[in-house]
Amino acid sequence: MTWFDLPADHPFGLHNLPYGVFSQDGGERRVGVRVGDHVLDLAACAERAGMESAAVWRGGSLDAFLAEGRPAWTAAREWLVDHLSNDEYRDCVEPNLVPVEQVTMHLPFSVADYVDFYASEHHASNVGRIFRPDSEPLTPNWKHLPIGYHGRAGTVVVSGTDVVRPTGQRKPPTADAPTFGPSVRLDIEAELGFVVGGSTALGERVDLADADEHLFGVVLLNDWSARDLQAWEYVPLGPFLGKSFATSISPWVVTTDALRAARVPLPGQDPEPLPYLRGSGEGPGTAWGLDVHVEVEWNGTVVSRPEYRDMYWSPAQMLAHLSVNGAAVRPGDLFGSGTISGTAKDTRGSFLELSWSGQEPVRLADGSERTFLEDGDTVTLRATAPGADGAVIGFGECTGTVRAAR
Repeated sequence: MTWFDLPADHPFGLHNLPYGVFSQDGGERRVGVRVGDHVLDLAACAERAGMESAAVWRGGSLDAFLAEGRPAWTAAREWLVDHLSNDEYRDCVEPNLVPVEQVTMHLPFSVADYVDFYASEHHASNVGRIFRPDSEPLTPNWKHLPIGYHGRAGTVVVSGTDVVRPTGQRKPPTADAPTFGPSVRLDIEAELGFVVGGSTALGERVDLADADEHLFGVVLLNDWSARDLQAWEYVPLGPFLGKSFATSISPWVVTTDALRAARVPLPGQDPEPLPYLRGSGEGPGTAWGLDVHVEVEWNGTVVSRPEYRDMYWSPAQMLAHLSVNGAAVRPGDLFGSGTISGTAKDTRGSFLELSWSGQEPVRLADGSERTFLEDGDTVTLRATAPGADGAVIGFGECTGTVRAAR
């Protein structure tokens, strides 16, 4: 126990220390770290301690800190743990703690680029059976490379931001021509988002062994999806307007350092990937998975509990593949894992799968039934992971409410 007197199983104890950006009463945005039920104002605390590193936290975003790279991230975490666990620094820390209920959270960093992958074999197989019932569920390339698409960085929003129902073209299979209007098959995708730091030059690539140097942290991510728009537009070039209207992320970035104890081997890859994607085990520089337990709540009813450890492709493999063609990596790059789904129905991470494309309605606790999202519906993602010595790592919430099309 520290002078905070936090229980060992608190999801935001000293084993976690996620970063975020907050404000009070409409004031300036400040970089903070979640400690129990408080937020520590990092720049103010570091300045009081006489630390030159306070400069990277003064800008109201994590952008400058992300650019510093792995040595700075590790040093900052060690400094935080020391100051938060040592009573001699209490006079430096305590005046800069703000109760979490008094703050407003903001997008924690400027999203440089956004890529969304498709790393769950179970999700990809389910979607293949729904969209291509007369073909093999998985496309021939799926087990050879992490498939993804480039999304729209400018529509990544922080948890709590309303989502306006998108409008576009859709063409039911029975129709002769497309129509235009609000999406009638609005969906979610429960994912993890990986926040990238450091940078590479155009033409360079991030080798699998170096991926850890760029993987700063993890957020919850909801890739809102208009399935009717997507179904009409995605052949031959993939998702576009069906995905680009909104992507929600949680406000707290859980560092990959905090998730070391949650690393697990991948469930197995067959056939063996090409050399630049190979790796196994739990140590740095290998293709590890994560033991993250996700919860999907729809209007107050928990409808699914996907397990991230079931994912086929590793975040390190995704980053290696993303950059293997020489695409530059920039601080604030964000990539999604793709929908997290398992084999059981109650582990499916999208409503397309849960309702099997609308054929099997989902009953909520209030007695209502849903297939896809209706105006006014609220979806909340939550997650936890194991920490060292039996601790629990919390991710907080990623929530959004659907508003009517404009």
